[in-house]
Amino acid sequence: MPDPSRTAVDYGMFIMPFHDPDKPLGQCYDEDLELIVRAEELGFSEFWIGEHHTMQYENIVSPEMFICRALGETSTIRLGPAPVCLNNHHPAAVAGRLAFLDHLAKGRLNLCFGPGSVTADMELFGVDPKNNPRMVKEAISTILTLWSSDPPYEIDGEFWPIRLVDHVDPETRIGYIHKPLQQPHPPIAIPAMSRNSPSMKLAGAAGYQPFGHCLVTGNVLRDFWDTYEEAGQAAGRTLSRRDYKVARSIFLADTTAEAEQLARTNSLGRNYEYIGRLFDKGLGRKIYKRDLDMPDSECNLDFLMTEQIIAGDVDTALQRLLQLWEEVGDFGTLVLMSYDWDDKASWLRSMDLFANELMPALNRAVGVSVQPD
Repeated sequence: MPDPSRTAVDYGMFIMPFHDPDKPLGQCYDEDLELIVRAEELGFSEFWIGEHHTMQYENIVSPEMFICRALGETSTIRLGPAPVCLNNHHPAAVAGRLAFLDHLAKGRLNLCFGPGSVTADMELFGVDPKNNPRMVKEAISTILTLWSSDPPYEIDGEFWPIRLVDHVDPETRIGYIHKPLQQPHPPIAIPAMSRNSPSMKLAGAAGYQPFGHCLVTGNVLRDFWDTYEEAGQAAGRTLSRRDYKVARSIFLADTTAEAEQLARTNSLGRNYEYIGRLFDKGLGRKIYKRDLDMPDSECNLDFLMTEQIIAGDVDTALQRLLQLWEEVGDFGTLVLMSYDWDDKASWLRSMDLFANELMPALNRAVGVSVQPD
């Protein structure tokens, strides 16, 4: 029987984005805008866009600028950068432009704060990766201080000391950082990619929303929540699984055989193989692993199709999601990953099946009464 106290699992979408680098940039951006519009039509509650500065496959440099463009095409869906790569930006600039964007969005802005992980981006901006956790923590603290106080500003930061004292003029209103429309600030999510995640400790202690990455297995998604919950309890916070966002790569078709064949050969499968090659040049494939003793050579597409990638008809996908639900526990939002429209018709069909069939079936299966529109 449906549980009247349970709220439905929401669904959102995330794009890194991932596009064929030989496709014209304008076409990539037009297709991503069309994707957002279609997501709103299908009832997606939120849409996230990644930030990358030096990657030809992942080609949106400023999610905030892209969100500005998308605001005029949409009216209800919430939009957010995922994440704002705080180690690559001065926090005062981030505070000002995100407050501005929240007003442009009329309160439809979501936030996700984290470190950029692209080594080329960090080299470009002169960032030492060892400093990323401290930089993110300091940047968030600085942004929230600027949003919650009036000048003069004196913040003794390790990376970004801020002083705005001598040129503050209350009469002419000079020296003031803008405040966001949503008070005290837009919702903040924090992404996680690793076991015993420092990001989840930060998020739990502060009460931000945890955001589980699509690249990890179910046991690691469970570890994210456990780490988050432990930190929250230590800080005296009451946390809600409703706030947990879980990203998954799901591709649907009318038959499981068709879905699996397409997912292995389309931009979804190519994305995981591309990321695997990036891992091979640096960290190794441990992020992909359920068992850390597993050899990197076994972290191939065959393995990923049984873990991170869910490909099938609606019934098959539902069973995979329920297995994930049992392992991870309750979560509030399922975030669908989307990739390049190398075959637009099949991608739109998958998206349709996800919103109109899979999500209602998932909600019924976990005890939510879903009312037709």
